[in-house]
Amino acid sequence: MYRERLVATNVHSDSARRLQQLLLDYHDFRQHKATHPLLEHTFLIADWQAERLKATHADLYRHPGYHTGLEFLLTDLYAPAGMTRRDDNIDRVFPKMVKWLPDNLLDTFAGLVELNLITQQLDLELAELCHHLGLSPASLTQDDYCQVFRRSQRMEHRERQITLVAEVGQQLDRYVRNRTLGWLLTMSRAPAEMADLSDLHSFLHRGYSAFRKMDDVELLIDRLITREKKVMDNILKGHPKPFDLPDDL
Repeated sequence: MYRERLVATNVHSDSARRLQQLLLDYHDFRQHKATHPLLEHTFLIADWQAERLKATHADLYRHPGYHTGLEFLLTDLYAPAGMTRRDDNIDRVFPKMVKWLPDNLLDTFAGLVELNLITQQLDLELAELCHHLGLSPASLTQDDYCQVFRRSQRMEHRERQITLVAEVGQQLDRYVRNRTLGWLLTMSRAPAEMADLSDLHSFLHRGYSAFRKMDDVELLIDRLITREKKVMDNILKGHPKPFDLPDDL
């Protein structure tokens, strides 16, 4: 809907250009995905992976100091459905973002967009591979998932996905330690509603609140990344129980 606005916006820094290009790529992918015959299958794949992540990181998910942050990660950052208005609104306010936000914050937004884009591209690839192999995402087993995963042609994107989780998580943690941001989010709620940006404002406020409640974000990110790299390695090596990890991870 707002592609023309993205293209027409003048950008004057590498950070703004990166965000602009990623928003254009994400906009085009969303249009492609919306009409894809396997669209519903991508949602099933996403649900399967979300449950797998909860199981792999069950100790962290149950921990009161990390639960809210992981829930935000799975329902907001990794949210292939239900975020169309939020994403459209990011496109809509892009001209104001590049005018008023500093480059470091634009870089963080770019990382969030890239993470969402890669995640959804990978989900679509898995849905297509399942279809090719005659597997139903609605009844996917661990063995089925690993078989499909090993056929992926986007392994470098999967590695990039893990890297982005670490980068974006660390950047968000630095921002939420600034109490001024919380005050600004509270004060801007009414103007956001008047500008029809309440969904985008709610997303930002949930992220701020989730990260503020976490005990040690560095520790959480380190464990997430270490475990996910091990899971990926196990799958690619054909480990019989790829999601069973040592107690010290």
